[in-house]
Amino acid sequence: MNLASRFLFARCLGVLLLAVWPFVAPAQPRAAADLRWVASWAAAPQDYVQTPLPPGVAPLPAAPVPTFGSRTLRQRLQPMLGGEQVRIRFSNLFGKVPLRVMAASVARGTGAGAVSPATLQRLRFDGRNGITIAPGEEAWSDAVRLGVEPGQDVVVTFRLDPRMPFATVHHLPQGGTWTMPGNALMRPQWRDATSSPWNHVVTGLDVANGATPRVVVAFGDSITEGVGADDAQALPARYPDRLASRLRERPGSAGSFAVINAGIAGNRLLADGIGPSGVERFRRDVLAQSGVTHVVILIGINDIGLSLPPAMQALAPAFKPPSAEQITAGLQQLVFEAHAKGVKVLLGTLLPFKGAGYWSEEKEARRQAVNRWIRGRQDVDAVVDFDKVLRNPADPATLNPLYDSGDHLHPRNAGYAAMAGAIDLKELQE
Repeated sequence: MNLASRFLFARCLGVLLLAVWPFVAPAQPRAAADLRWVASWAAAPQDYVQTPLPPGVAPLPAAPVPTFGSRTLRQRLQPMLGGEQVRIRFSNLFGKVPLRVMAASVARGTGAGAVSPATLQRLRFDGRNGITIAPGEEAWSDAVRLGVEPGQDVVVTFRLDPRMPFATVHHLPQGGTWTMPGNALMRPQWRDATSSPWNHVVTGLDVANGATPRVVVAFGDSITEGVGADDAQALPARYPDRLASRLRERPGSAGSFAVINAGIAGNRLLADGIGPSGVERFRRDVLAQSGVTHVVILIGINDIGLSLPPAMQALAPAFKPPSAEQITAGLQQLVFEAHAKGVKVLLGTLLPFKGAGYWSEEKEARRQAVNRWIRGRQDVDAVVDFDKVLRNPADPATLNPLYDSGDHLHPRNAGYAAMAGAIDLKELQE
């Protein structure tokens, strides 16, 4: 080909590329600078410890499994925000030995333990199939192009070293985890899978999109987690889920809010036990969530309730009752830390619990003192008076029978709906 012919060929090729470019461009990934990671789902991690529980705390499952063995795990995540890409957080926060993730995959869920074959793809970690995570550490997978819509299940499947013991978990009464023997990592349909109420290792799902949504973290204990809902499988049931529904239904708000549930049943503000103390885990479970903008704090009832009579306190110092002043100092610390990170705080009053197994008149007096302090706060962005909304007009120390799950501590579905309704949505839009 002579010089003139080469010039003519190059010019024709350039015209051809320009002609097809408008059709090719939309399929290209959005520039990384246009995308930001935001939390779409998360679970507050806790240590797998099987211990007897005091009255008023939801029971944990019996028959602990010491190691994972040769099996594959599949976990359902329920995203609150949509996006073009996802990344998954794997955690070894409470592990005593390195956590070896041998392989993992992600897909859209189609119900129970099944996934869409067309969306099923492997996860990578710095380009590799697996990763080893040191004790006390967490790791994100590489980004995966997977279109996600709010409320559309995302399923993560993974295999661990068979010798790994249970360590970092989150207990959910409604379940959402399945196991299969052998290697079923890339198998779309799981038949005869074994279900489990434990979420293992997977603690976060971030999505990437070009928007700047509000990420609201609901922080607390079993009342935030949703113990006592009439049907734990029916979503939305828990108050954070109800709040998310209210936000989605607000005109112009669809797709612009995520409500992350960071509740742990039995959790206390000031002392470790079922999960780390609230003051210890707040920075990780709230302030470290990608894109967090707001937090709703409702914690302290277990600090009051899970305390022994004075004559028995020497036997178990961990159950020595904190004073109202100690509880409010802990809450004040959370407020300071959130504001230092630019996160707005909605502080909730403690719900009535007369009739619960660990109630007493002295404990009621402490609850009232804590609530008076909360109602008088001028340094928070809003006070949510859950107590006022859910208490029984005939006996304000008890839950309204319309809202009581029956244990006199946890609300039922109607109570959780009332809690969500007590939050002024305008406070979450600022």
